[in-house]
Parts: sequence; structure tokens; C-alpha cells
Amino acid sequence: MTPLVDIFRALADPTRVRIVHLLRAMELSVGEIAQVVAQSQPRVSRHVRILVEAGLVERRKEGNWVFLRIGQAPICASLMALFDEVPGEDSEALWLAADLARLAAVRADRVRAADAYFAHHAEEWDAIRSLYVPEGQVEAAMQAMVRGEPLGRLLDVGTGTGRMIELFGAQADHVTALDRSPEMLRLARAKLPEEGVDRYDLLLGDFSDLPLADASIDTVTVHQVLHYAQSPETVIAQAARVLSVGGRLLIADFAPHDREELRTQDQHARLGFSDEQIGAWFGAVGLTLDAIDTLPGSELTVKIWLGRRVGARPALKEQKQ
Repeated sequence: MTPLVDIFRALADPTRVRIVHLLRAMELSVGEIAQVVAQSQPRVSRHVRILVEAGLVERRKEGNWVFLRIGQAPICASLMALFDEVPGEDSEALWLAADLARLAAVRADRVRAADAYFAHHAEEWDAIRSLYVPEGQVEAAMQAMVRGEPLGRLLDVGTGTGRMIELFGAQADHVTALDRSPEMLRLARAKLPEEGVDRYDLLLGDFSDLPLADASIDTVTVHQVLHYAQSPETVIAQAARVLSVGGRLLIADFAPHDREELRTQDQHARLGFSDEQIGAWFGAVGLTLDAIDTLPGSELTVKIWLGRRVGARPALKEQKQ
């Protein structure tokens, strides 16, 4: 009985009910909740603590930030359904409408912050993009390569600005977007759709040590990220580890090139990859190389490789270096 008593006590306060309504719409930090409900951050923190202790809300650390979301336990899903079925009083409906309007302003602030960041870095990104085919062409080729099969549970490794979320999110059952930069995750958060936000998880982590369970993902995308890895084969091995049998790994990156300035100015650890390299790394971890696409550009050639996990991966000690 104790857990149920704690849950109902937690929901007995109107502010905590408002917080639950907000977190059903999207993940928020304590500061953002305080902004919406127009209460002090310490007071909101106390309400959040009660909801967390009751198991209704979970904390998720993202660098120096902590984001809150509705708990994932089955009882939480049942209780959330009640929020749709139980009619509120007129005053409650007015509070909720006002809260959701302020929440829209929080979302708009995120978008403005993302736009400002993009504008600040536009010149350096444009300089690199000018060396290869338009990004829209790359994205179309990536979509074509995975068309025809469900994406299922999607992981975007090194999500950066969240473009892969926009491109593939609506087609997936669930999306996990991972990046090692809290700043990038905050930018990617601005790309989340207003509907179905519960299907998205933004996860702080390292692409060389994915914080995900074995065989928990059906599709992995690695878009213009592998060249930042000191050990690309480890990134591929980690992707293979989390892929389910039959799952697919989609990589878009550069063919081998000699633009040394990308290493010195833009922190590219590797100057592109050959089909033979990718094929060998795939084979070492139980992936078959199903398809290759080549998109020549003015200076750089973009390659797209599609791998599939056909069975249990070999032990890590057997991986080729």
C-alpha cells in the first residue's frame, strides 16, 4: 500500500498536478518548470522531489543540466491515462491552458537559442559543406537506403543539431539521440516535435561506450560523425553491440581525402574511410555490408554504407584492428 499512498499524496497538491501535466508534454528542467508555473526554483525543486520519491517523475542528467520526465514504470503509464479521462474543473482547465501557453514560450526560447548558435557557426559549417554535394542530396540518399523496412527503435549517434531526428523520427517507433555535448543536446531538443514527444530520449554519452543495452536498437544512424573518432572501429563495434538481430547501421561520411586542414582546424581525427575499411570493421563485429552509395562532390566525396547485423556478434577480443 505504501507506494500507492505516496503516489496519491504526491498528486494531492495542485502545483504538482500542473508539473505532471507539463512533463507529459515534454522533458523540462526545474528552472523551465519554475518559469512556466511562476514559482521560485527552490519551491519547484521541493515539489519535484516529492514526485520523484513517489516514482511519478524521473531525473535525467545531461552534463550540468538535469531534465525531468514522467516515470517509466507501468503504473505511471496507467496513471497518465487517467489525466485524459478525469475531467477537471473550469479553473483547472484555465490553469492548464495558461501553463501550456507559457510552455510554448519555453519551446520558442529553445528554438531561438538553437538559431543563434547555428548563425554563429554558419560560416565554418558552410565552408565544409561547400566541399561536397548539398546536404539534402546526402539525406535523400540515406532515406532511400533504409526505405522499405520499419526503422523500429532508432539510435542517432552524435546527434549534434538533431537533424537526423527531423529526418527519421516520424518513421521510428522510438528515437534515442545521443551526443557527448550537453550544448548540442539542448540544440537538438529544439527539433523535437510537439506531438509524440514521449517517443524521444536525448542521451548524454560517448559513442565509444554507448550507455545502452545489448540488442536494444533496430536502426543506428551515424551521420558525419565517424571522422571525429580516434577509434572508428570501436564506434562501429558499439553500434553492432546494441543492434538487434536484423538491425541496420547506416553511416554517412567521407571517402579518403587529403584535406589536412580539416584535421587541424575542424578536429577531424580521420580523413575519410574506404569501402574496404568499413567492410572489414563491419565483418569483425558480425555485420554484413549490404549497400554502398557514392556521392562525388567538388572536393570531397560522401559515402553512405549500410550494414546489417545477421546474428550474434563475435566476442570483442576477436575484433580486427
